[in-house]
Amino acid sequence: MEKLFNYISKRIELTEDVKKFTQSISTTKKIRKGDVLIRENQNVNKTYFVLGGCLRSYVFDKSGKEHTLQFALKNDWISDYIAIFNNEKSNQTVECIADSTVVETSVSEGIENIFLRFPKIESMHRKNLERTIVSLQKRILNQLQLTSIDRYYLFLKQHPEIEKYAQNYHIASYLGITQQSLSRIRAVSYTHLTL
Repeated sequence: MEKLFNYISKRIELTEDVKKFTQSISTTKKIRKGDVLIRENQNVNKTYFVLGGCLRSYVFDKSGKEHTLQFALKNDWISDYIAIFNNEKSNQTVECIADSTVVETSVSEGIENIFLRFPKIESMHRKNLERTIVSLQKRILNQLQLTSIDRYYLFLKQHPEIEKYAQNYHIASYLGITQQSLSRIRAVSYTHLTL
């Protein structure tokens, strides 16, 4: 929990009361590569803060093609927020793609109560959501405006360690390109680096 407390204390003053309450509503879990935390079509009541390792969320389209929506590395949050905020079944899957450690927190029993008791936490959460919304809108714009090569370089800049965790098809599906296109982009990148 100390890593989570360090994360929070960089954003707000962290009192002992907040620490105690956070510990009462959260569980630190070690999860193995391949474990699934959220499955499509299930009720979702948990969020996950990543202490180490890597998780990803993905969906399938009507033709069965997989699309990676998010990678979550150290100090990232992940869940199916559409399911949580709209009170509906999950349409995403959240899986562990490397041995990881997470802090699991119940939304209904924990997060809503911590907001009521500690308004500074709610304010911090709102700022996190604002950053997430900005990040998602930038990602949409990048998908529309940038070339696949530019999207790949930006992705590596934003997630410099991701390639040691993610499979090629994870990255390709996140970028909206085929694995063959990803291989070509990497070949061009490697050629430029060696010249």
